[in-house]
Amino acid sequence: MSKEVYAIPLRYRKMENLHIVFWLFKDISWCMIWRPLGIAMIFPTLIIAIIITLRTRQYMSEVCHNIAIVVWITANSYWMISEFLHFDTDVLWGEYTYKHLSIVPFVMGILVLGYYYLWWRPWHKDAVETM
Repeated sequence: MSKEVYAIPLRYRKMENLHIVFWLFKDISWCMIWRPLGIAMIFPTLIIAIIITLRTRQYMSEVCHNIAIVVWITANSYWMISEFLHFDTDVLWGEYTYKHLSIVPFVMGILVLGYYYLWWRPWHKDAVETM
């Protein structure tokens, strides 16, 4: 019996691990209110997430999860910036503030994963996937 194996090249794995380091620095900076470092860490964190997404595009399970990560980082970064620049509590409409705009990319991530799990995966049970 032969099973397909999904292997990540070492150079890709190193990039993914570095991505986690940048992400942690971004979030630690947010927590500690280190504005310049937090904002600076958005760029490598987001760029590497996009590169990882592009490199995994041949596997629907990987690309969907990685798109969700890209929009998660985007939402998280917007939220952080709104707090750093003090417009997070400004009223947008009714009881909603500008911080609440981060829900848009969060929902986009949920929709991408919903598409994968509720639509694509059930219709492609025989596809070679990593999940």
